[in-house]
Amino acid sequence: MKRKIDPRMHSAEHLLNQTMVRMFKCDRCFSAHIEKKKSKCDYHFERPLTEKEIREIETRVNDVIKNDFLVMQEYIPKEEAKKFFKLERLPGNSSDELRVIRIGDYDACPCIGPHVTSTREIGEFRIISSSFEDGVLRIRYKLSQP
Repeated sequence: MKRKIDPRMHSAEHLLNQTMVRMFKCDRCFSAHIEKKKSKCDYHFERPLTEKEIREIETRVNDVIKNDFLVMQEYIPKEEAKKFFKLERLPGNSSDELRVIRIGDYDACPCIGPHVTSTREIGEFRIISSSFEDGVLRIRYKLSQP
């Protein structure tokens, strides 16, 4: 049985991923552990983050949250999705149509998980720690109540 994923934390993961892509031109996380109290994302990276970079990530994510973007879903053919998204991680038995989650004009990503309907529902995003080892950057974060 699959555990229930918290929509607020999962939506925050999308914002963190897009912020990392925009700031560092890296890929989205290759591994994530999403929990209600705290979550973590792992990225292939070359170095640890500076304290200034950590604060900038927080600021950017919180700015998106405050913008109160709508979180929408759409279904597009897998062949079309290949033009816009990396699909290597899709299971072999995935449908010919993919669900794409769009967070305003900030992020779009194929995803099957639950999400908020508006970014304002997420609450304040805070990085509680980050670590770097063997080419993997781990970012741990929490959310305050909205």
